[in-house]
Amino acid sequence: MKLTNIRTRMKILSLLFLVTISAVQCKKSGPDSPTPTPPIVTPTDGYKDPVAYGTPFAKVPNTLDAVVYEVNLRSFSQQANLKGLQDRLDNLKSLGINVIWLMPIYPVGQLKSAGGLGSPYAVKDYNAVNPEFGTLDDLRLVVEEAHKRDIAVILDWVANHTSWDNAWISNKAWYKQDANGNIIIPPGTNWNDVAALNYDNADMRKAMIRAMKYWVLTANVDGYRFDAADFVPTDFWKQALDTLKKFDTRKLILLGEGSKKEQLTAGFQLNYAFDYYNTLKGIFADTQAPSSIFATNTNENNTLVSGSYKLRYITNHDVTSSDGSAITIYKGKQGALAAFVLASTMDGTPLLYNGQEVGCPKKIDFFYKDAIDWTTNPDMLDEYKKLIAFRKTSEAVKRGALTVFNNTDIIAYEKVSGTDDVVILVNARATAINYALPATLQNTTWKNALTLDNVALATQLTLQPYQYLILKKN
Repeated sequence: MKLTNIRTRMKILSLLFLVTISAVQCKKSGPDSPTPTPPIVTPTDGYKDPVAYGTPFAKVPNTLDAVVYEVNLRSFSQQANLKGLQDRLDNLKSLGINVIWLMPIYPVGQLKSAGGLGSPYAVKDYNAVNPEFGTLDDLRLVVEEAHKRDIAVILDWVANHTSWDNAWISNKAWYKQDANGNIIIPPGTNWNDVAALNYDNADMRKAMIRAMKYWVLTANVDGYRFDAADFVPTDFWKQALDTLKKFDTRKLILLGEGSKKEQLTAGFQLNYAFDYYNTLKGIFADTQAPSSIFATNTNENNTLVSGSYKLRYITNHDVTSSDGSAITIYKGKQGALAAFVLASTMDGTPLLYNGQEVGCPKKIDFFYKDAIDWTTNPDMLDEYKKLIAFRKTSEAVKRGALTVFNNTDIIAYEKVSGTDDVVILVNARATAINYALPATLQNTTWKNALTLDNVALATQLTLQPYQYLILKKN
């Protein structure tokens, strides 16, 4: 048979086969037949989540039960690395800390316009540990050891910008540009060591979220503090947080360095009490009335949504770098303690910055290594331990309804939750104040929450400069 005849017959047979198969498939997909299962689609870029390391931490505290501690590795220990943090975990446990926030641990860009070792917020690689601090194994060990001590660990995440030598810079469309097509620094800043990311770019968003997932899975961390949250579009935060919440076997802490209500609606559990800090600073500088703290507290609480709270602090890495140490801002050791009493008992979730608990006098610059002397002011350390221990056991302080006692000089309020009843009195002035007690407190007996001594109130009470009194109902 000629070759051409063979090809012709083969074509006819193939057509008959296809017609038969089509008829069968049409019959199977009729109205009485199940819909065919769609094929599995494999991501075209080949991405897969990394294999999870370790066991998800089961004791991540609820937001109002958290006491957050910010660690700047360059100052926290003489080693200035993750091993130095590991060596001091027992100290944080004894202080009463149950959440560690680690400042950025990623490699830093080579453009160090502000000098020193460069800003940890100029991220060169979102998926690596800065050799200055150690290795991935060192980070994993810190997290494991913290979890053994019932302490959660969250990382600092920088979503607004990268260093100029981050590999992402080759994707020019991932960055904001001027009219001439030049990549720019974050608008409205002088941060010359970083390039602003472009959140109109879907590929950049995808890469950012994958990098966030990376550390949850590969280092078993318990969430993030998100830097400069106000600079990043809220719809991205919702996209990212919704993705992170798909880790349904994990409880993650999601803290935003921002103040917008819509960020809380998007999924943050906590954002910053910027106004509360500024009011506190003004009170101790004698430029604002002590009573102004209550209006600030109310205004901030009005920006909250159900299940969200404010992070309250008297210092952090930005504050210490710009305004000085807590004992400088609040006029000494006693003033710093009084300010912390207000920040940790009025409402919200408290934060401490490394060195605060020993009254570290340095204006720590986080561009440099500058180790804290932990032997300074052991009396302050003991007092912080008492204040934190009391807060952790007091439902009134953490969740109670607030009643304000108006006074020109003394910041006085009561918090009640069920049978738990606490009164806080703070003199935020540099002079002794003779305080006329409100009628509901006159001739009542309480217990000093820190010393456990009985306290019988009459009609007046003299409070020394920056003295505070925390009373618990007998």
